[in-house]
Amino acid sequence: MNEDRRRLLKQLGAVAGLSLGAGYVSLAPSGWPLSLKDPDGERGKPRGTSLRLPEKGFAVDPSGVLPHLGVARGANVDAMLKAAVDAIGGIHRFVKTGDVVLVKPNVAFERSAPLGATSNPEVVAALVRLCREAGAAEVRVADNPIESPAACFARSGVQRAAVDAGSEVYLPTASDFRMLETPGATHIARWPFFWRPFQGVTKVIGVAPVKDHNLCRASMTTKNWYGLLGGRRNQFHQDIHGIIADLALMLRPTFVVLDGTRVLWRSGPTGGSLSDVKEGRTLIASTDSLAADAFGWDELLERKGELLPAYFEKAAARGLGTPDWRSTNVREIQVG
Repeated sequence: MNEDRRRLLKQLGAVAGLSLGAGYVSLAPSGWPLSLKDPDGERGKPRGTSLRLPEKGFAVDPSGVLPHLGVARGANVDAMLKAAVDAIGGIHRFVKTGDVVLVKPNVAFERSAPLGATSNPEVVAALVRLCREAGAAEVRVADNPIESPAACFARSGVQRAAVDAGSEVYLPTASDFRMLETPGATHIARWPFFWRPFQGVTKVIGVAPVKDHNLCRASMTTKNWYGLLGGRRNQFHQDIHGIIADLALMLRPTFVVLDGTRVLWRSGPTGGSLSDVKEGRTLIASTDSLAADAFGWDELLERKGELLPAYFEKAAARGLGTPDWRSTNVREIQVG
């Protein structure tokens, strides 16, 4: 059995024997049963002492010359991703030989990829390959879904795509959370965080779909970090814009990818019908999450002229990005 096949079988083991009749799926890798939904975040009870992420996050040194936003349009996902990242300096600006890279997709729901509620597995795989080609020693893919992690990663296609591309997938278990301190945060100054996949990580890249959202109006790269929280995170729905602004403070990534290959333009964030999805044929790479999200709001959700969701202003007031994406350095590319 070759190594790729062995790795795939090992990681798909958590999904084997899926059984929904009793309200549970198969055991997670630790042997802990995961319910179909985890609305109260019980799998995210922290263990051990509290931690902090690096003060400047995982960002690289800023550039006063390079674009902050690379927009690629076309049909070939690998070519589009490379073009978008090349526009902001190229993958070698961000990932160096020996780096340990964490890729954070949105795999929140047990939905098939065409329904647009999760990151496109083709985009996740393309990003893993790009990082490996840049010399990354290891690429990890991780999320803490709202529904069963094993079922979400399997149904979305992200598990198989990520493993085939050369990454390791981290499914959350009860012991994987630590208390994270985020000074200055309103809601999560001290909160359970999916820590295990971050151990030893040197770069972090978010890859999030463009989605309508019934509470915050849009879910894109900034809200994507919600999937790293444990605990009773459903309470944040009472101040959804405040928590998204906190997320921008909590996690400062190396760069983000806004996955506009398909757009869930209504009935978000869960979707459920192909009629809610339209082709976007666009990928955005950016060192500014707010600029990427604002582009997605205007151009992909086609809400230009409508007031931006409140989290943009809250995060921008903390100096965490620029919602006025047109005022930033933007490069747009058409990929044949």
